[in-house]
Amino acid sequence: MNFFSLSNKVIVITGGSGFLGQKHAEAVAESGGIPVLLDIDKKGLVTAVEELRKKYKSDVAGFKCDITNKLEIEECLEKILEKFDHIDGLVNNAANDPKVGTSLDSKKLTRLENISPEFWHKDIAVGLTGSFYCAQVFGHHMSCSGGGVIVNIASDLAIIAPDQRLYQIEGLDKNSQPVKPVTYSVVKSGLIGLTKYLATYWANDNVRVNAISPGGIYNNQSDDFKLKISSRIPMGRMANADENKGGLIFLLSDASSYITGFNLVVDGGRSIW
Repeated sequence: MNFFSLSNKVIVITGGSGFLGQKHAEAVAESGGIPVLLDIDKKGLVTAVEELRKKYKSDVAGFKCDITNKLEIEECLEKILEKFDHIDGLVNNAANDPKVGTSLDSKKLTRLENISPEFWHKDIAVGLTGSFYCAQVFGHHMSCSGGGVIVNIASDLAIIAPDQRLYQIEGLDKNSQPVKPVTYSVVKSGLIGLTKYLATYWANDNVRVNAISPGGIYNNQSDDFKLKISSRIPMGRMANADENKGGLIFLLSDASSYITGFNLVVDGGRSIW
């Protein structure tokens, strides 16, 4: 079981104060590692760090950082090295994760024909460009310092297209129906491409790069939505919030020491049906 230990390993997690980011941090702490949270939301970051410290009685750090700004990432690298002296892993988790619109206007604005340049560029900047910048800064450091691990958080929607029927509302005309925005699929698919590129680029520097593609996770969705999506999943349900922890620790730890360029799909079988 020591293969799965992250004892004293410093793991940087972007979007660390978000729903999934906090779960990733819990997984690292539970495995003996030191989670370092980066997030643009300072208030949420402080709360997340305090809760983790209280729950796990372990060293946890948090730094406010806009990952679309490479200079801020470089400054965070210096702060982390000053505090811990080393970095062993990076979890590229941050993303805008645009939600399906709840108002009639937002439903229309997220349809493909109506996506604005600003919407497109903002989502790509956070989810894909930000992940590239973090890999460029933290990954390069690890490649020059004995190695490390990068895990990019993709999605089952990098494997399959969104089933827009999940979001349809009876009585609305076609051009007003809510949809999962195109930027989500583009960002998550791009992360898998980035994973493969980096895995081969740093293969000789002991830096492994993999991706994990979660399926839908229970997070206060409507009963109607949960029923619809569960009917498309062989296991008959969405994932519980903790069910991605095992996959993440596997990819971050020595248990996956001979695995790189891999995308671990954790979707209850949805993408094979």
